[in-house]
Amino acid sequence: MQCKLFGRAGAVGLLFWLGSTAAQAAGAPPLNGLPNYPVPPQQRERAQAAAQRGVPVGELAPNAPPRYEVRRGDTLWRIAGLYLRKPWNWPDLWGMNLERIRNPHWIFPGQVLVLHIVGGRATLSLEGEGGIPTVRVEPGVRYKALPAAGIPTLDPALIEPYLTRPLLVEPGQLAQSPRIVALAAGHVMVEPGDRAYVRGDIGKTARFDVYRPARALRNPFTHQVIAYEADYVGKVQLVHGPHGKDGVSTVRALTMQREMVVGDRLVAMPPRRYLNFTPRAPGHAVRGNIISIYGDMRMAGKDSVVAIDLGHADGLHRGDVLAIRKLPREVVDTTLPTHPLIRIPGRSDGLLMVFRTFEHVSFGLVLEARTEVQVPDEVAQP
Repeated sequence: MQCKLFGRAGAVGLLFWLGSTAAQAAGAPPLNGLPNYPVPPQQRERAQAAAQRGVPVGELAPNAPPRYEVRRGDTLWRIAGLYLRKPWNWPDLWGMNLERIRNPHWIFPGQVLVLHIVGGRATLSLEGEGGIPTVRVEPGVRYKALPAAGIPTLDPALIEPYLTRPLLVEPGQLAQSPRIVALAAGHVMVEPGDRAYVRGDIGKTARFDVYRPARALRNPFTHQVIAYEADYVGKVQLVHGPHGKDGVSTVRALTMQREMVVGDRLVAMPPRRYLNFTPRAPGHAVRGNIISIYGDMRMAGKDSVVAIDLGHADGLHRGDVLAIRKLPREVVDTTLPTHPLIRIPGRSDGLLMVFRTFEHVSFGLVLEARTEVQVPDEVAQP
């Protein structure tokens, strides 16, 4: 008999799954039984242009493979980098085979991409049927299991912890966060199941993440505090709302990463949801700096997480790809007796993708790094 197996996690990486359910986009009919999630209009337009004209050979990566089988563990970024000099132009990759790949949310391990070059233009096709892979099962004789997931934009294991916890607290938010003001009598720290007492506006939230402001993140040139890097402490649940003239609420500790003490802050647990990662170059001029390497490290490399001094208030969005550049520097010319200072020009050093934004700060994953990434390396549109 024949059976088709369908996956439901990831997308050619347009979506990263954080929730247990997802609402299908209104008006988008199912695609082979899979939710037909919409593609942003600007990406679809680019793909349609590539479908009509192909892609100039000069935009292909130097060693673009003539044939490539999608494998478990692949990501959209890796596949786009195999074929394109600028991986953030992934809609070109989709557009090269727009008729066969009706929605790029669903590309599966086992599908084979075939590159064609005619008249200086490149197109891509799927070998064979090109749909969701079909396997033939003969009970008791042999079988082959299909991976259940499509291809995500980034390796989920690298960024999931940074999507589900606060991690950064901006100065205004810090002043407004509810705080633990007292513990149970005779206790100096909280253990799971213990109660603690909180002051501050808790709103209508029942569960909170608890964090501790740990380190100020500053502009590397003005030294102004932009945000505080937070140590995740654990989770608490509301037992009783504000009581008495002092507005004291009671919470109970659920889980703990480390000891919970007076002064720790509460933030409402974020809802679980789909996050849209559409790799792209920003559509406007961007210039900022790396202000921290997560974990208080001095240097970063590929797959490291860094914080930059730009956020959604500066027009930055999840999925924005930025170039990492070494700043110009001055060195002493020891070859001359006067030892003059000379200026060494800056240079492009790698790429990062923004995956979480705050008001004036963002987290990015280093995708490529030719040398060590450091504070205050510059970031800009590629």
